[in-house]
Amino acid sequence: MNIKQLYKAFFSLTLLLIASQPVLANDQVNLFACEPEWAAIAHELGGDLLKIYSATTSEQDPHHIQPRPSLIARARRADVLACTGAELEAGWLPILLRKAGNSRILVGQPGHFMAADHVLLLGKPAILDRSLGDVHADGNPHFHTDPYRLKQVARALTETLASVDAAHADEYRKNLGVFMSRMDQAIMRWKAQAKPLLGKKVVVHHQNWVYLEKWIGLEEVAMLEPKSGVPPTSTHLSKILSQMKQAPADMIVYANHQDSHAANWLSKKTAIPAIALPGTVEQGQDVFQWMSGIVDKLTKPSS
Repeated sequence: MNIKQLYKAFFSLTLLLIASQPVLANDQVNLFACEPEWAAIAHELGGDLLKIYSATTSEQDPHHIQPRPSLIARARRADVLACTGAELEAGWLPILLRKAGNSRILVGQPGHFMAADHVLLLGKPAILDRSLGDVHADGNPHFHTDPYRLKQVARALTETLASVDAAHADEYRKNLGVFMSRMDQAIMRWKAQAKPLLGKKVVVHHQNWVYLEKWIGLEEVAMLEPKSGVPPTSTHLSKILSQMKQAPADMIVYANHQDSHAANWLSKKTAIPAIALPGTVEQGQDVFQWMSGIVDKLTKPSS
């Protein structure tokens, strides 16, 4: 190896080492969140210590996102990546990370955070068969609708932030304590409000309410998609209509980023109310306002 090659190798190694260093005490931590719920929780934990960007909004399906140049540029500057994992972003996140070339947020680095690594997932398939639709090998990734799991994620994300930005570790942990206290109080309030929903039967568009159903006590009796991730078909909807005539459900639920036609069609045919719920935190909301809105809509369908 000649002098020029040695210098080039030394320069590359220096850049890599600089990129992997913890954030300086006086800098804001750049946090790239794949979904709004993790951006909202990060804000609760870090406030002005963080510069937070969410790659998606409540109007988008996080399964299907294009890794456009603006997202790549944001990921390239990130100190922390906070995503769901469990293959929710499998269609776009690997491409994004490869094109961003940011070693700080790669798998195994302090800035790489997958929320699914810190919770127990429901719905893990016994057999991994892609012909069954949008199957997630590790289990259902829509656990952000469970406030108990949000607490677990918040605790784990706090430690990630404290590791990346050690100078402010005490502040992150103090903010976590405040968040946990608020969440405990909110859960008591939500459960009291949602008590009349216990045992109610629900038709869903997609299996993104499994965790919400479990902690509230709803019973899922049908899904508008014939297979998870496959759009509703007339044949499948006709079968559900027959089912509902025999044993009506109490409500039809879909996320506001999903096509409402199937839910509204079934609602008109059966007089079962169709309820559009925000699939995640909407712009200008925090997680408490978002979850309160969901409980309100379920308990007061006409509101």
